[in-house]
Amino acid sequence: MISAAGRPWKRAAAWLVLLGPLFYAAYGFANWWATTRADVPSAAFQWEREIPFWPWTIFPYWTINVFYALSLFFGRSKHVVDRHALRLLSATVIAVSCFVLWPLQFSFGQPPVEGAPAFLFDALRGFDKPFNQAPSLHIALAVILWDWYQRLLTNPWARLVLHLWTFAICASVLTTWQHHFIDIPTGALLGLFCVWLWPLERVPSMPRVWALARDPQRWKLAAFYAIGAAACLAAGLRLGGGALWLGWPAASLALVALNYLGFGARGFQMNARGRMAWAARWLLLPYRAGAGLNAMIWTRRMRASSEVLPGLWLGRIPDFVEWLAAGKPRMVSLSAELQLPTSAGSHCLPMLDLVVPSPEHLRRAALIIEAQHRTGGTVWICCALGFSRSAASLVGWIAAHSRDAKVAQALADAEELVRQTRPQIVLRPAWRIALAQAISENDAQDS
Repeated sequence: MISAAGRPWKRAAAWLVLLGPLFYAAYGFANWWATTRADVPSAAFQWEREIPFWPWTIFPYWTINVFYALSLFFGRSKHVVDRHALRLLSATVIAVSCFVLWPLQFSFGQPPVEGAPAFLFDALRGFDKPFNQAPSLHIALAVILWDWYQRLLTNPWARLVLHLWTFAICASVLTTWQHHFIDIPTGALLGLFCVWLWPLERVPSMPRVWALARDPQRWKLAAFYAIGAAACLAAGLRLGGGALWLGWPAASLALVALNYLGFGARGFQMNARGRMAWAARWLLLPYRAGAGLNAMIWTRRMRASSEVLPGLWLGRIPDFVEWLAAGKPRMVSLSAELQLPTSAGSHCLPMLDLVVPSPEHLRRAALIIEAQHRTGGTVWICCALGFSRSAASLVGWIAAHSRDAKVAQALADAEELVRQTRPQIVLRPAWRIALAQAISENDAQDS
């Protein structure tokens, strides 16, 4: 437990001194830039004119400034303060870049305001012109601050107040006639991206894990997902209206493309218990839904799992009902993109789909299977379909325990054993080469 005296106050103050002026300077520059354009378009739905103008909602609208300024001083370590500040900084830089590249303006003016709200509206109009629309920086910051404060609060009533107040802040951008609706989901995506980019946990940040892939297969899949992202975005912009929601699948597929290109399995932010970080879950929701549907289609006429050896099952990732019906077995997942139904007695070593993992990853997978198997009971080894990643891991474990001194023969026998109960498995030559290297390295270490 860190005392108040032990908190990095100076670090927080230094960040605030940087972020505060930077926000107003960058925001003001984007406003000025928009005024120099001959024609600044708007992006609004006709139904938005029915949204009421509630002057009093300027109060929750303004409170985000207080939450912003105070948040840095609640950090318990330099690491956490730095990551939170980098989230705020990234949101500002990305949003302002969008405002400069694609300036938009609010399409109808605010009515006169009297009474107490008038002062806050006048102060707001002093630096905020009817530009800087999508993505809404207000919404992006609300998402970041919500994640920050909900980690600090343990009392359920305090958390409820936080949820309601955050909703009020987000809704106020509409009821004060500051933003059009399109600005809200785009702002939320930006906020989620910044939360994903800079995890507060003591794990490497996403910029730190970036390493450009050398595997041609990863480049091929990255291109495939990038084309899908571009197609979704083009269709949404072309069709307009409700089709603009295709921007979410576009962002999701673009992130998957980046994962294959450089972030690797870590880009999915799956923890060791097979659960995704919340920001990754929402960012990747359209892709995850598609991956789940694809798994259901491919395995619809198959059993969820097959018993290869006593206590060792191989199959796809089960749903919660299937897991219960199976007797709550221990789970070993090799999937980076689909979550396990429960974290109890589960372990996950995320691997990219349709990519041959390194021998080191296959060796680690075999060690995890061994550790789970030794605890007794049933172990369900799985990935999205149960065809490659999980099958290779189980084949590697069986071959590693084979009495045959020849690695190639041990692997062939192990694969044949697995294929007898799960004939749909797909292990191409590259997988067998990686498995042979993993077993050879393991034997070398044992010797």
